[in-house]
Amino acid sequence: MNIAKVVVDVPASQTNRVFDYEIPDKFVGSIHKGMRVIVPFGPRKIMGFVLELTDHSEFGRLKKISDLLDVTPVLTEELLELGKWLSDKTLSFYISSFQAMLPQVLKAKYHKEIRRVTEESLPEQLENIFASRDYMDYDEFVERNGPYNLLQKAIHNDLVEINYHVASRETFKTETMIAPNREPFRLEEDLINLPKQAKKQKLLLNYFIEHPEAISQSKLLGKLKTTRASLKPLLDEGFLKEYKQEVYRNPYKEERYPRTTPLDLTAQQRQAIEPILKTIVESAHEVFLLHGVTGSGKTEVYLQSIQEVLNQGKEAVVLVPEIALTPQMVRRFKGRFGSEVAVLHSALSAGEKFDEWRKIQRKQVKVVVGARSAIFAPFENLGIIIIDEEHESSYKQDEHPRYHAKDVAIYRGVKHNCPVVLGSATPTLESYARAKKGVYTLLTLANRMNNSAMPKVNIVDMRDELHAGNRTMFSTVLKEEIEARLSRREQIVLFLNRRGYSTFVMCRDCGHVMNCPHCDIALTYHKKNNQLKCHYCAYEEQLPSLCPECESDTIRYFGTGTQKVEEALAELIPEARVVRMDVDTTRRKGSHEKLLNQFGNQEADILLGTQMIAKGLDFANVTLVGVLTADSLLNLPDFRAAEKTFQLLTQVSGRAGRHTLPGEVIIQTYTPEHYSVQLASQYDYEQFFKKEMDMRKTFQYPPYYFLTLITVSHPNQAKVMEVTKVIAQLLNKHLSEQARILGPTPSPLTRIKDRYRFQCMIKYKNEPNQRDVIRKILSFYEKEIQKKELLIQVDLEPYQLM
Repeated sequence: MNIAKVVVDVPASQTNRVFDYEIPDKFVGSIHKGMRVIVPFGPRKIMGFVLELTDHSEFGRLKKISDLLDVTPVLTEELLELGKWLSDKTLSFYISSFQAMLPQVLKAKYHKEIRRVTEESLPEQLENIFASRDYMDYDEFVERNGPYNLLQKAIHNDLVEINYHVASRETFKTETMIAPNREPFRLEEDLINLPKQAKKQKLLLNYFIEHPEAISQSKLLGKLKTTRASLKPLLDEGFLKEYKQEVYRNPYKEERYPRTTPLDLTAQQRQAIEPILKTIVESAHEVFLLHGVTGSGKTEVYLQSIQEVLNQGKEAVVLVPEIALTPQMVRRFKGRFGSEVAVLHSALSAGEKFDEWRKIQRKQVKVVVGARSAIFAPFENLGIIIIDEEHESSYKQDEHPRYHAKDVAIYRGVKHNCPVVLGSATPTLESYARAKKGVYTLLTLANRMNNSAMPKVNIVDMRDELHAGNRTMFSTVLKEEIEARLSRREQIVLFLNRRGYSTFVMCRDCGHVMNCPHCDIALTYHKKNNQLKCHYCAYEEQLPSLCPECESDTIRYFGTGTQKVEEALAELIPEARVVRMDVDTTRRKGSHEKLLNQFGNQEADILLGTQMIAKGLDFANVTLVGVLTADSLLNLPDFRAAEKTFQLLTQVSGRAGRHTLPGEVIIQTYTPEHYSVQLASQYDYEQFFKKEMDMRKTFQYPPYYFLTLITVSHPNQAKVMEVTKVIAQLLNKHLSEQARILGPTPSPLTRIKDRYRFQCMIKYKNEPNQRDVIRKILSFYEKEIQKKELLIQVDLEPYQLM
């Protein structure tokens, strides 16, 4: 096999195919599918993925591969197939799909190093090149014509390994190790010869006479209460030696998670888990929808299913929405499976993510718990895939490739003959409709653990509060209930559907609203540094003291943000200790966990927060949940607005009364009559499903119809209108008469980052040639797209219509 078919790192339609390259003699037998290589492409050298190896090419003279970036494949054969399927499904480039599967570190610039990992001697040719060193630069190995086949054998036999040193900071983490450089009896002779005053040096040598094994420098100096200055002369004299040893960055130290044992399942949990266990034992693929109310014990069903998978010698992937990836969730999996678990999510540094990914690749772990991209974990023997809170929109990727983790999970489940479990208290209408039709298997947990009651829900009409003269953001009932809980030393969760201090700043005299100069959106006020920020393009400016339009000084903030609520609480109930959790207070690494621990240890009475506190939290002492702005989602131009409102209210209500103390929920709203608010207060998912499905059918929305959203953007407004109009005409012409083309219309946010945005939408039931039509449209505008002026985004299953 001397020819490699390579996908190159140039995201454009002309290069979205494989190119044939000759494999030079020195690499023959060393290149495998799924490796990254450096290839000449035009005047430059770029990275590419090897998709296939073959003996013949239909082209005459081929360019040669310049270098290997990997010595072992970074993508498995299954992931290569998945990448091809994904780019076809999402209309994205092959290279974008493959890059999406890898940790950030592998997308950076790096040089490689070969490291000896054993005392055993290497094959003679390698030993000569290493020249008794522990490390050598990979470039030196290439210059000295090192034999690749021997190097791969040595890697396979765990004699050496390849380390990537990345030009950005995400290198391998190493620590300095100190070890004796002579036998203990020789060290005793050296000890006698040391001068009398060298007390610390004697202490160090004595330590190594008694403990002749290597120890990390930091531990050694800490143990003996000495410094590097005492150590250096012993290294210089050659009594001791130092070397660097790679260590995994471990954000989750195992000792922090006491081991837990499986709990006894309730009758309803046993009923739900049996069909899952059956498919695991039979290695059969099936998609289960586990519909369980909040607090019904879904996690225990997941844990015991995974245990069965591990008993079969297989692996498990668990996806959790980013905002529910709380330390509590990690603790449950680490507590049950210990060091078998790798965790992947955005709060980790790029280096930590890389180390967790390498544990998976090296088969050192069996379970991955992570956010969306963990679905690409390079496991080769999957036994189960679990998606918790399957209704979460964060499972959909917003940029290329625009995949939904659920689709990828089902694709991998089919390939591995394993079950996929989708769990939620409020499944998406699409999933529940599929379960009703028998496409998925429905499993139900209708009651909470210990049969504890769902919290009582009280809906407060804020219009009545206003009429009664209450202008605060807390209804009389909510204030009284908070005070009652405080007197009983119980805890409260207050949920606000916003971020920042207040939504916008307006002049009371002339009505001028401070807008972002680059986007069609009002600037958000952040009180901490008295700044106005745009949450779309990151523009910021100081809050002016006078209105820029009429120079009046009556500039005021409108709307409610978490900071504002925190201040109002301090005024109204000064004795309450409040922990605020929002985007601003959880920016720093570890702050999420710190704030939750503070609340969990009852060092605070009220947890006030946005979206991130709605899911996955389990505190025994929380007996009251207050929802301050229940209807802020309902006013968005989104056909899923009612569904998202129902889901959020149900989820946040589920934080109360999860243990022995009974819970209560107070929902404050200006639209108490809306069915999503009413039915969420009754926990009536079935009724909500029927009502919402009727609406979707009437207005021709999913799951009755499929949607495709095409968004066009350009700095020139006339240009963007013209292109969108042409696209709509082409779609009308080439799709069937059943397809409905809506638009062109301006996007709800018409300008972002100085680019105007227009969109058109396709509603359809079955359009088999839709992808081909859109591909042709994209290639028609290819030249303009490459100039970066024109942007055409295609989303075949939009979750965001903004």
